[in-house]
Amino acid sequence: MRLSQYFLPVLRENPKEAQIASHRLMLRAGMVQQSSAGIYSWLPLGLKVLEKIEQIVREEQNRSGALEIKMPTIQPAELWQESGRYDDYGREMLRITDRHDRDMLYGPTNEEQVTDICRSHLRSYKSLPLNLYHIQWKFRDEVRPRFGVMRGREFLMKDAYSFDVSKEAARIAYNKMFVAYLKTFERMGLTAIPMEADTGPIGGDMSHEFIILADTGESGVFFDKEWENTTLVTDISYQDDLEPIVERFTSLYAKTDEMHDPATCSVADADLLTRRGVEVGHIFYFGTKYSAKMGAAVSGPDGKDIDVHMGSYGIGVSRLVGALIEASHDERGIIWPASVSPFDAAIVNLKAGHAKTDPVCEMLYEKLTQAGNDILLDDSSESPGAKLASMDLIGLPWQIIVGPRGIDAGHVELKNRRTGETVELSPESALNHLLEQFG
Repeated sequence: MRLSQYFLPVLRENPKEAQIASHRLMLRAGMVQQSSAGIYSWLPLGLKVLEKIEQIVREEQNRSGALEIKMPTIQPAELWQESGRYDDYGREMLRITDRHDRDMLYGPTNEEQVTDICRSHLRSYKSLPLNLYHIQWKFRDEVRPRFGVMRGREFLMKDAYSFDVSKEAARIAYNKMFVAYLKTFERMGLTAIPMEADTGPIGGDMSHEFIILADTGESGVFFDKEWENTTLVTDISYQDDLEPIVERFTSLYAKTDEMHDPATCSVADADLLTRRGVEVGHIFYFGTKYSAKMGAAVSGPDGKDIDVHMGSYGIGVSRLVGALIEASHDERGIIWPASVSPFDAAIVNLKAGHAKTDPVCEMLYEKLTQAGNDILLDDSSESPGAKLASMDLIGLPWQIIVGPRGIDAGHVELKNRRTGETVELSPESALNHLLEQFG
């Protein structure tokens, strides 16, 4: 993509309304624009990141055996009245009346909607286990929306719902989602610590929040320092017995400030770390809370009806954009992990229109894009200083900086955004180095 043909409205100054790094940098990098309190338009750069995160989430859900569907944003109030949550949910629920005076709502979550699907189509225990998920916009009317996409009113969420014949079978589904979340966040370059959590308005008796560490996190977290040495889960198969894997992670002490009790904490003070954290995922087992009230039963092996056991599993897809920035930035801007970066690299032509820099930039751009890479070519008329500042701000993993003096000396500069290291290489060597990095 040529910057001259792209929409990238970067800001030079810090927006006054932005209180945390992710909000400030997303506005400055032209990723989003506020529409109203807690509601944002996603501009091209922000949307590319959002879609890459969404795709990683989707791939791990599919690999775990979950099946994608798409449920509506607007739900009938009668489903929530059946479950008993319509009045209990509170003012965060946006209630609507349609033209026929039917009570509707903008869904903050989908337990009722998916239970209605289950009771309409599942008849026998032979249809189970089943896990349905979708990636859909949600709305919760926060009293004080703040911190940009970290605490917005409208947000994109992946929510999955498992159906099983027993608590034991539901535990298997829970473990699959537990591991799927570890894999998902690992692919984004994040270490997410699962912490025992309150079930809140979702309900149930088993729940874990997945927290990534960030200085501006909304929650205080307490965890065993052994978490810093935990092994990765990339090679774990969903076909394995996952109970030992989950036990390995849950055996280490890790709790949010709401759940932490110093009097009962099993970790010595010297081994207990305290940080701030951002919740990026939450999983629940709530048994038959919804199925019993809403008549979602299947016939068992003996012909008797069984209320299905359910769990729900959420990942804040749009929130992850902000969380990734909180976890990975510096004073110059964002530092994207390669897996979610909006572009693989930038080619920065310090003097667009120059007889020597233009051909080199075009050669690099053509060969990198032909190899299947997504490249941003800065061919704008901005000053060299503004170009370099903008590239650091938007945080692509690699920059090839092409200037007249360098070309006269036979080299370009290759910059690693994360380390800040810059090396001088011939254009061909820089090209080959990036092709090797991109695999």
